Amino acid sequence: MQLVVGRIGRAHGIKGEVTVEVRTDEPELRLGPGAVLATDPASTGPLTIESGRVHSGRLLLRFAGVRDRSGAEALRNTILIAEVDPEELPEDEDEFYDHQLMDLDVVTVDGTEVGRITEISHLPSQDLFIVERPDGTEVMIPFVEEIVTEIDLEEQKAVIDPPPGLIDDRAEIASSREDSAEEESA
Repeated sequence: MQLVVGRIGRAHGIKGEVTVEVRTDEPELRLGPGAVLATDPASTGPLTIESGRVHSGRLLLRFAGVRDRSGAEALRNTILIAEVDPEELPEDEDEFYDHQLMDLDVVTVDGTEVGRITEISHLPSQDLFIVERPDGTEVMIPFVEEIVTEIDLEEQKAVIDPPPGLIDDRAEIASSREDSAEEESA
C-alpha cells in the first residue's frame, strides 16, 4: 500500500537541500535517512533520503545524488510516497491512515445515513472528509473530535454529530439585523 508522506517545496541553500511539506503523522519513521521513497511524477524517483534536519520549524531533506540548488529545484512539487504494509496501524489508536478511512459509511449519531467517504483532503488547519451522499452530491465534514465522534473500522463506519447547517439546511442564525432592530424598538 502506498502512502503520501510529503511534498517537496523550495530548494534551501546551494548544497541540494529541499524544504518538505510533511503529510504524515510519523515523519521520523517515514522520512528518516536511508528511506527510499517513490515519487509522483514517477520519473523523478525513487529518491533515497541522505540526511534530514529541522530548520526554523521546517523539515529540510537532502536526497542521494542531489548536490546543488538546480538539482533541488528540479524536484519542487514532487509528491513523496512511502510503501506501507496494509496491515500496519498507526501507533496512536486515535490516528488512522487514509486508506483505512476511504469508503467508510458516514452516519449521524441517531443513525441517519449521510453517505460514503470518497476523499480525504489534508488542509493546514484540519483534515476534511469528502462524503458522497446517496443523491450524488458531496458534503465536506471536518475530521475533528467535536464532529467525528467515532471511527469503527470493524463496522466500516464513521459516526458524526454535525452542527446545524453542516449537512442540511437547518442552520441556526446566531444573530441578525432584524433581531437587533426588534430589540431596539422594544
